Amino acid sequence: MRTELTGTVALTRFILHRDWIRALIWITAIAVVELLTALSTTRIYSTQADLIRSVEAAHGNAAIIAMNGPAQGLDTIGGQVVFQIGATGLVAVALMAVFMIGRETRAEEETGRLDLVRAMPVGRHSATAAALTVVAGMSAVVGTLVTLGLVGLGLPAHGSILFGATLCAEGLVFAGVTIVVAQFTENTRMVFGSAGAVVGATFVARAAGDVGDNPLSWFSPIGWAQKTRPYAGDRWWPLLIMTVSVVALVSLGAALSTRRDIDAGFIRPRPGPRIATPALGRPLGLALRLQRGSLIGWTVGLFVAGTAVGWIANDVEDLVGDNQAMRKTIAQLGGVSLTDSYLSTEMLFAALIATGFALQSVLRLRGEETALRAAPLLATPLSRRQWILSHLIIALGGSVIVLAAAGLGSGLTYGIVIGDPSQVPRMLGAALTYVPALWLFVGLAALLFGLIPRGVAAAWAALAACFVVGLLGAALSLPTWAEDVSPFRHTPRLPGASLTAVPLSVLTAIAAALTVGGVFAFRRRDVG
Repeated sequence: MRTELTGTVALTRFILHRDWIRALIWITAIAVVELLTALSTTRIYSTQADLIRSVEAAHGNAAIIAMNGPAQGLDTIGGQVVFQIGATGLVAVALMAVFMIGRETRAEEETGRLDLVRAMPVGRHSATAAALTVVAGMSAVVGTLVTLGLVGLGLPAHGSILFGATLCAEGLVFAGVTIVVAQFTENTRMVFGSAGAVVGATFVARAAGDVGDNPLSWFSPIGWAQKTRPYAGDRWWPLLIMTVSVVALVSLGAALSTRRDIDAGFIRPRPGPRIATPALGRPLGLALRLQRGSLIGWTVGLFVAGTAVGWIANDVEDLVGDNQAMRKTIAQLGGVSLTDSYLSTEMLFAALIATGFALQSVLRLRGEETALRAAPLLATPLSRRQWILSHLIIALGGSVIVLAAAGLGSGLTYGIVIGDPSQVPRMLGAALTYVPALWLFVGLAALLFGLIPRGVAAAWAALAACFVVGLLGAALSLPTWAEDVSPFRHTPRLPGASLTAVPLSVLTAIAAALTVGGVFAFRRRDVG
């Protein structure tokens, strides 16, 4: 007999068959980054004296608490590991859930594929249940890998299991949030944007509650996760709050789903003007309109992150204290002040994040192609070269804007803190130095799109490798050849280092060659 969940198992198997590479990348990236952070933390805080100094430095430091979370159990290596992974580790799991649920639910409706699935003997909620099952499995795998890794580093098993369970619960909570959000809009990008805004709002609420020592953090799922206090009391009962929230959110999503039509949302899209603007009649104008929301979101996000970097910079000396291992990790370029070393490291981090926008922008080409929106456009007098270049121009120009936002934000706040307006152009230049490295990734993604469109995910894997090399290379004592693979390794580390034009020119030339190769390859292959 057909029920609301008929076909869930088959759809789950289909999702795993189709998106196993995407799921594997998410799981591997999150688990590897968190475990490498844990490994580097155990090396930095190798003595009890280092841990005690860390407690003194973090106590009352609002900027550090806002970024990482409450200072809990910092006199133990386990508490220090959880603190260094911080709220960003929880946000990564939340974003994994948001993007996977949105892709497997609203995106399937928007493209019309769910209509075909529902024409078979499949229950109304089967697609959502299958997506939730996959995300639950991914969250559980992340939690298990992190747990095993922490135990392997010699941390207490009880706290490690609790932290892994917390990561899993965090993913399920935001999966439920995305299921609810997907009922209100017909647009997949709006689902990603709205659910992402919820993630950001919960991060801000948690930060405000922790800094002000007030109950506001109890209104944040990220705050609930940190209330479990792994290695600092090991409280399991906050997981009950998260479990109840998951049940409530999924039930609400199911109830809303039964009250709307397939492909529809409770918030109807606003009708556009009867006559399109002249810009939409041109390839570049259309590409900008399609990617406008993404560009604005990444720019605002990097600007906010930059302001946090500038806010903390003046306290770096006090935070590090006499910990020589941490000084060595931060001062990777050597010969400059510790504050400049910190700022250059954070600009590298901002550049790596901004590369995510660059890849997303280029791979929008693949999304348009697989959604069958590219073929009708290319059936008009619009040439292939014009179409691909329109999106590549947005990726190249947008990466400059996003990077500039990070430098501007850090320069403004750091300049205000120390009373030096010249920090604005200084930090802006430090950020823009990484533009050639970002453009190289644009070229790599374009070449993959032109030659091996099914292999475009390899660009994300390359970025993940650069994350490990750039942020943890010194702590992990990686060989020189491994570090030299990253284009960011060959970028002058400003502020502090000397600006040299040769490596930037070489990176730009390689980026141009890859981009031209991608355009040429796309012109010679079949579409779709």
